Amino acid sequence: MSKLKLTGKELRAIGYPEGPVISIAMHVMEKNYKHHTKEKAMEILKSVLASPLEYKNDEVLGLIAEQLLPKEAIESAEISLNNPGIQFSIFGQEHIEEGAMHQMYTAAKLPIAVAGALMPDAHSGYGLPIGGVLATENAVIPYGVGVDIGCRMCLSIFDINPNELVQKENYFAREINEATLFGSGAQFDHASNHEVMEHELFYQLPLLKNLHGRAWKQLGSSGSGNHFVEFGAVEIAEKDETLGIDAGTYLGLLSHSGSRALGANIANHYTKIAISKRRLPQDAKNLAWLTLDEDEGMEYWLAMNLAGDYASACHHIIHAKIAKQLGRKAMKMVENHHNFAWKEKWNGKEVIVHRKGATPAGKDVLGIIPGSMTADGFIVKGRGEEASVNSASHGAGRKMSRSKAMQSVTDKDFKNELKKFGVKLLGGGLDESPFAYKDIHVVMQSQKALVDVVGKFTPKIVKMDGAKHRSWKDKKGKGNAVDGE
Repeated sequence: MSKLKLTGKELRAIGYPEGPVISIAMHVMEKNYKHHTKEKAMEILKSVLASPLEYKNDEVLGLIAEQLLPKEAIESAEISLNNPGIQFSIFGQEHIEEGAMHQMYTAAKLPIAVAGALMPDAHSGYGLPIGGVLATENAVIPYGVGVDIGCRMCLSIFDINPNELVQKENYFAREINEATLFGSGAQFDHASNHEVMEHELFYQLPLLKNLHGRAWKQLGSSGSGNHFVEFGAVEIAEKDETLGIDAGTYLGLLSHSGSRALGANIANHYTKIAISKRRLPQDAKNLAWLTLDEDEGMEYWLAMNLAGDYASACHHIIHAKIAKQLGRKAMKMVENHHNFAWKEKWNGKEVIVHRKGATPAGKDVLGIIPGSMTADGFIVKGRGEEASVNSASHGAGRKMSRSKAMQSVTDKDFKNELKKFGVKLLGGGLDESPFAYKDIHVVMQSQKALVDVVGKFTPKIVKMDGAKHRSWKDKKGKGNAVDGE
């Protein structure tokens, strides 16, 4: 029997109003009534539309009914924080700056907080610190997710001898250069096609409707900051059944980027709404939340998930382009995202787990934790550690701010470090130099109870944003900018 499939057009035709209720209704029906006929499903939806109050407490249909009922006025009084707040675990505390610690302690005092943890790569951010994990009850914090929604790691492993990266360095460098674009405003002249761009939300939410054209032109691009695409050597010491690759040395393609302007606009738009609805003390202002019972909260939840799908599509397009040029199919693709919120079970209860710059590390869940442009990264398998809320670090973590790195790292030191590790850099500034990051081996030691290492990735050809104002200089004193900038 075929599964139920509804369209927004069909729901509008029976009187459903424009807005998130359409996507919510489609999701609820397709998930819970998937074996019903379309006619029966539409009858149910008509009943809910006609009498939403009668369905308000229905375990399944209540979510649709809530969207159709008038909303109560929001209380304008300032919300007090709970003292001392929930307890949370800290991993690698001796390597975490005070600012990140303070931000996590503040987040732990939120009345919606249920559980939390701080990862060993943590440093200060907006709202929740980068490396912060926070589980909440029926609430999502836009700045607890982060601005670059769904930022993720993606690794393709090819059965190719990585020595070819040295023997045919120019060939592999060219393939990276042609596969993606870097730079904060970078857009393609000719956009790639992907089903994510046909998502209903792009036609339902005014915010997303206005972002659709730009998002399409940025599909498959990589952005700026610490985002990268790189070739390297993958070492598997012994076969792990979850990873499913025999012991050996392989060629790896690793990428790190997120949802570009789409995610940033979603984050900022809904953070403003959250701040207007939840009056918090000044130092907790950026931790304002939206509940999933509110229109705006459900809108953000749906938009966040779309941004996550969009970020994934960007990686898949890059990897597909390069795999095609290599003439090989990847043996295995491993990917995970951070800067996201998930519905998960905690002590038998559904909670919203925010992982801002933290890797999901549930039992046997695979992920990638990179080092720096010269340091090893690691393929890991989660151990499902409750103390970390099933999470691990998302990288080595910064030990220098961008401005401090620019002031304290010299071009000569930077170039010598790249030469020492045999890394060819196609673009990237002093602010992203290896000296700006913590020692990945120390970070991994601090979280050995959270993940098992099942493979290692050593970067060899690295491409990042080569904006001229941040680039180290070549012998002629010219900025080492990315092609076309």
